[in-house]
Amino acid sequence: MTTTPEPTVDKNLDAACAAVAGEISRTDSKAALLLAFNGAALAGLVVITGRDLPTVTKAVGALTVLPLGAAAVLLLLVARPRLSGAGHASFPYWARLPDDHTVRATMHSDTRAARARVLSAIAVGKFRGLRLAIDCTMAALGLLALAAMVALL
Repeated sequence: MTTTPEPTVDKNLDAACAAVAGEISRTDSKAALLLAFNGAALAGLVVITGRDLPTVTKAVGALTVLPLGAAAVLLLLVARPRLSGAGHASFPYWARLPDDHTVRATMHSDTRAARARVLSAIAVGKFRGLRLAIDCTMAALGLLALAAMVALL
């Protein structure tokens, strides 16, 4: 059986931690962008509520608020910090330790594998929320298109 040399493992662990931290940052950036888009769409709906539009157009427009609101909630949850359950390889854990000596004592073991695992679980959860929020936004855009078509008839 072949074993991986330690320098390769070190390099791979460092790369894994950096890659997953980058993915988390990307989801947060995407969530912020989509939250701004959904906010603008909701504001646009509010602006046209007083307009003289066909009843069906108003009803479909009102239904559009549901997936946009759901998407906004999901995006806020994506951006919400995860501060619990991160294990011994995270800053929330270190923040709960009583003193500097205890923090130093935890640094005697290599926690990169645990950190990569925990960060990966966080990233997967964020990506799932982001994906669902995008699905909700697309449904809202479909409803807006329907409302626009009805208004033109």
